[in-house]
Amino acid sequence: MVLKRVPTTPFSDQKPGTSGLRKKVTHFRQAHYVETFVQAIVQSVPGREGATLVLGGDGRFFNRAVVQTTLKIAAANGFGRVLVGRGGLLSTPAASCVIRKHGAIGGIILSASHNPGGPDGDFGIKFNTANGGPAPEGVTEAIFEATKTLTEYRIADVPDLDLDQVGTTRIGDMVVEVIDPVADYAALMAALIDFDAIRRLFASGFRMRFDAMSAVTGPYAHAILEGMLGAAPGTVVNGEPKEDFGGHHPDPNPVHAHDLYDLMLGADAPDFGAASDGDGDRNMIVAPGLFVTPSDSLAILSAHATSAPGYAGGLAGIARSMPTSRAADRVAAALGIGVYETPTGWKFFGTLLDAGLITLCGEESAGTGSNHVREKDGLWAVLLWLNILAVTGKRADAIVREHWARFGRDYYTRHDYEEIASDAANRLMDGLREKLAALPGRRIGDFTVSAADDFRYVDPVDGSVSERQGVRVTFAEDARIVYRLSGTGTAGATLRVYIERYEAAPDRLERPVAEMLAPLVAVAGELAEIAALTGRAEPSVVT
Repeated sequence: MVLKRVPTTPFSDQKPGTSGLRKKVTHFRQAHYVETFVQAIVQSVPGREGATLVLGGDGRFFNRAVVQTTLKIAAANGFGRVLVGRGGLLSTPAASCVIRKHGAIGGIILSASHNPGGPDGDFGIKFNTANGGPAPEGVTEAIFEATKTLTEYRIADVPDLDLDQVGTTRIGDMVVEVIDPVADYAALMAALIDFDAIRRLFASGFRMRFDAMSAVTGPYAHAILEGMLGAAPGTVVNGEPKEDFGGHHPDPNPVHAHDLYDLMLGADAPDFGAASDGDGDRNMIVAPGLFVTPSDSLAILSAHATSAPGYAGGLAGIARSMPTSRAADRVAAALGIGVYETPTGWKFFGTLLDAGLITLCGEESAGTGSNHVREKDGLWAVLLWLNILAVTGKRADAIVREHWARFGRDYYTRHDYEEIASDAANRLMDGLREKLAALPGRRIGDFTVSAADDFRYVDPVDGSVSERQGVRVTFAEDARIVYRLSGTGTAGATLRVYIERYEAAPDRLERPVAEMLAPLVAVAGELAEIAALTGRAEPSVVT
């Protein structure tokens, strides 16, 4: 192996966010840009000499090229072994599984999750640590500091490897194992979920549609749903991963997965509908005639989790991100277990999971997970839903309505204002923060503010503090509005406004969501002066 030391200069924009570094593909394709960031990652990993690294991504455009570059940089920086998914593919939850199962020091995951792909789309690189979860702030800060001072990167001068055949090869002293990307993950699912019960469900004529959105979950869904569980051929659609996701925006919501949504709300709907996103960590659940919000899905999975073998002993606790509706809180209270409200970002669940304080966790942005890995897991959520349907013998829509009858319903929506000017977004948030102290007791429309703050999180495990995590406005009428700026976009800023209202009256559980929340939507716009400050009369996406 010939080791090259290639001169480079620092880039000023390589600060990782909650999901690593995300930019447009064209930005990543600048000379030395990828190499500099990957070098910063690997040299920030203590104990890397001889250690095992996991590598893979969601198959979007530029994935294969960056896999090859990363392998060569890993070899030049002393790693002993790299496990890489065949074809450069590994879903994000599968990567977490492989890291944990094989005792890796960490993993480099190439993904921009639910963002569009293709030559003009988005790309991302993130590092997950030995627990399988996203790198905590201390690690991402060390990576960022390294990017500021790098003057060279080290890379093996070798030909590209064949990534399409499972097997073992070498780059110098480093072993490269091309692995089946599905095998370890499928084995883990079989240990957690009652596969026999689901097989019987499908054998009874149960019909399902799973939309893989031409993204990484396709091979996993084909292998597990149609292969191991006996779902009918054609259950999985858009099951071949494509570099541009087949032109789809691979975000599993009623807007971007509209074919599935329309099918499930139609006259001949299958018994169950689900979708997953670009890197396989998000999910959408649709019952016949009824969309299940991610917040409700977390609550329902928590209430029924013990029907699956992996959770038969009960739950230690539940966690949700702050903007997620409070539906899971009501389940936790009924079960007599702890509930934790964290900032957005899966890494905050990781410390709670590692400490054994929680078993299930989730975010309103279609992410649900448990202590089996340290990432959200779209297909796992679908399998747990199938487990519940198989054991209870009830339709998915009946499960949802029974849940509302017992716990009440948290009417919920999210309004996204995408790619707005960053300065306008910051003025809006600063303006809200200036109003906070005067809001309690104020009457706005039909609602009275009972509390208002800028969410501050103190981690109960490590004591770390996260400030300014979103503005919360709570109303005496058991309603809430949350405002925050998202860190997952690559252009401008995305303002997310979360609106929820609790209702327990039996005759008010089936009202249209838009009707129930319209008064709060008006309050949200008025309070934040959204139209005046952003120039947007309507949100880009409503989910």
